[in-house]
Amino acid sequence: MKLLVIGSGGREHALAWRLAKTPGLVKVFVAPGNAGTARENGLQNVPLSSPQELADFAQRENVRLTVVGPEAPLAAGIVNLFRARGLTIFGPTREAAQLESSKDFAKRFMLRHNIPTARFASFSERAAAHAYVDEQGAPIVVKADGLAAGKGVVVASNLAEAHAAIDQMLPPAEREATRDGSVARVVIEEFLDGEEASFIVMVDGRNVLPLASSQDHKRIGDGDTGPNTGGMGAYSPAPVVTPEVHARAMREIILPTVRGMAADGIPYTGFLYAGLMVGRDGSVKTVEFNCRLGDPETQPIMMRLQSDLLNLLEHAVAGRLNLVEASWDRRVALGVVLAAANYPAAPRTGDPISGLPGNSNDSHVFHAGTSEKTDGRIMTAGGRVLCVTTLAENVRQAQKRAYDLITRIHFDGMQYRRDIGHRAASR
Repeated sequence: MKLLVIGSGGREHALAWRLAKTPGLVKVFVAPGNAGTARENGLQNVPLSSPQELADFAQRENVRLTVVGPEAPLAAGIVNLFRARGLTIFGPTREAAQLESSKDFAKRFMLRHNIPTARFASFSERAAAHAYVDEQGAPIVVKADGLAAGKGVVVASNLAEAHAAIDQMLPPAEREATRDGSVARVVIEEFLDGEEASFIVMVDGRNVLPLASSQDHKRIGDGDTGPNTGGMGAYSPAPVVTPEVHARAMREIILPTVRGMAADGIPYTGFLYAGLMVGRDGSVKTVEFNCRLGDPETQPIMMRLQSDLLNLLEHAVAGRLNLVEASWDRRVALGVVLAAANYPAAPRTGDPISGLPGNSNDSHVFHAGTSEKTDGRIMTAGGRVLCVTTLAENVRQAQKRAYDLITRIHFDGMQYRRDIGHRAASR
């Protein structure tokens, strides 16, 4: 039995690592993968990235199931292509992936189906956007409409930051069209106060299976300072997602979304990630939707998953998620991202990595932006390089274990946060 995981990040390394534990499995292909997946038992990298090449490969190798990690191939319609060729794949179609690929689409969908979210307005012209933020005041949130690898959001604490974000995301009036001919757009939202959490579920078009809760750290600096990144660390479970918050998220956000997509003629299948803002009164609002697993949330979630992941995925593609449950390690999993010099602006690549620790039952170093030289040296090859992930009885022990392992690892310009898990540790 062969499986295929598409992507090259830490999320895909964790997914493939967990799938490789499937009894009776022959191999997990990872396309294109990274240096970590190249060295993992049971995994094999394949240097493919175009949807057509991947479909040809899956057909030729008789791949039983394909899982898509990142959002870009989903937005490009890889699920549509695989299904048209009779190949089994887990993920949303191009049309359903608009929940992530267009923030304007997602906001209008939520408005139409009474799903709680921040007030908003969308603009394709700078002048109108500037006038709107002057009218609304700050703090206020400015989001680029399309995909931005988790970095297209500016939480502006003052009007100057909001105006600068608009100028960065929208072209001047004389250049309104983007390179592909579409019109650039920003979504400007009310600032929401509260604590964010990641609420990720599996969806088969009708039934929903919640995964373990988690919380990531989007800002580059300790104390949630500096620019947004793709994510600098995460842990699971997230204490802010109490049983009451969990029930409200399912009742007010997840189930109305799945039913709303079906009612709109776009049934949703795949991982569905709702970024939650949990208010002090326990209320929940939707910050954003992603149409895939979070990165780095996936790394601690996969460390805690005790169920057979392939079994869950096969129930999902068969429309039978109502017949299965996921079981979880009761311990806390925590992952700290090690990023390259100059990340998130223009990360430097090509720095040799040394001191990588061996993996164990309660720790794993998942690779993201890494490559391997012919002489065996591991090099930095992207912004987020590694995610050091540990399991322990509580958050503080998981933190200590992760940061102890990090002291062994070195590459020039390495940067990481020293406070991953601080919200849970302070409770």
